Amino acid sequence: MSLRTIMIFPEFENMDIIDRIRDKYDPLARLVRPHITLVFPFENEMSNEAIKEILIKRLYDVKPFEIVLNGISLQVDKYGNFLLLDVKKGEEDICYIHEVLCKNEFKLFDSDIRYKPHITIGKFQTEKELNNAYNELKNLDESFTTIVNKISVEVIGKNEESIIVIEKML
Repeated sequence: MSLRTIMIFPEFENMDIIDRIRDKYDPLARLVRPHITLVFPFENEMSNEAIKEILIKRLYDVKPFEIVLNGISLQVDKYGNFLLLDVKKGEEDICYIHEVLCKNEFKLFDSDIRYKPHITIGKFQTEKELNNAYNELKNLDESFTTIVNKISVEVIGKNEESIIVIEKML
């Protein structure tokens, strides 16, 4: 059994800006593309086909939707010190998908931390490092806009690499 995650992999025209920031501050930058997590890493006996059927059943009414990300925020919790790119438009749609999955078949894997859609652009050992990076990037006023038209399921490989096993079109 391996860890899997359900996520959105947005594709922006100005993705190079996010990539440069993640290359500098996110240890997972070379292992997984920028993403918005819908169901945090979980391990269970379900087959990929069963997960795909759940996505079809639960997301039948979800149509492609626009998202806009803009603005940097900080999150410090039991999982670490994170620098986040915030979702400004499309948050309701993303939260709906998260909720419909995490209140049903993936309930056991829901985090006890309030869900806030974002792209992680940095993870740090200390709050001081986090604050230094935030101070460097807090005035970034770039907006990132795209249409979300698929939900992906990845397997987290033995070297932490992302292996896409399901893509559910909306």
